[in-house]
Amino acid sequence: MSSLPIGMIIESLVAVLLVVTIGYCWILNRRLQRLRADEETLRATISELITATEIAERAILGLKATANEADKTLGSRLGQAEQMSKMLAEQLGEGELVLARISQIAEAARSAQSAQTAEANRRAAEDQAEAARRAAGQSQAQAQIQARAQAYAQAAAAQGGYPSARPAAAAPAPASTPAFTAPQSAARPAATAPAYQPAAAGTYRPAAQAPVPPAAPAVKPTAPMTAQPGVSTRDIRAAAAEATARLERFRKKSEEAAA
Repeated sequence: MSSLPIGMIIESLVAVLLVVTIGYCWILNRRLQRLRADEETLRATISELITATEIAERAILGLKATANEADKTLGSRLGQAEQMSKMLAEQLGEGELVLARISQIAEAARSAQSAQTAEANRRAAEDQAEAARRAAGQSQAQAQIQARAQAYAQAAAAQGGYPSARPAAAAPAPASTPAFTAPQSAARPAATAPAYQPAAAGTYRPAAQAPVPPAAPAVKPTAPMTAQPGVSTRDIRAAAAEATARLERFRKKSEEAAA
């Protein structure tokens, strides 16, 4: 009797353990199936991640290449921009120098023109004064010649008959009358002796002397006006041409840089 319950107990324990083992195995099998499903999902996820990683690497490589090209292009463009800015600064400086030079030349030309005009006016006034002095001197000399001729005629008429071989001395000129020096170009008119005409009563009467017309005053030629040294129309034209050429070069360089 005692051995039967022990055997049944053992068998029941074994049966219980077997049932527990079977249940545990079934649970483990369920978990294993889940793990396998999860593994497949994980593999799919890993493959997707690998694909995304490859795409990301390709994108990164493309970005690196684009960045390198952009760096090179931007570097060259930046260098060109810096060179262009330097050239612009130089051109602006040269333009300012050219404008300053043109303004200086124009100012000097205006001052030279005003000085030349003043010099021309002064010379014209001097020429007019010289012509007036010459005309006054010539009229005075003509009056002296006529006075001498009249005095000689009166002396001959007072003596009667033919005049002596030696004419009477001319009256001295007044002290207050200024002496006149005739220019070399205009010759002084010589005094002509009165022509002899026999009279009916045997007396000598000098013929009337024709008045000598006054000589025209010699006009001194006006010296050509010369511009100041370093200032001429040629300098102004050269400066303007240089400024035009520099502006044309600057415009061409700007068009090339914009293209």
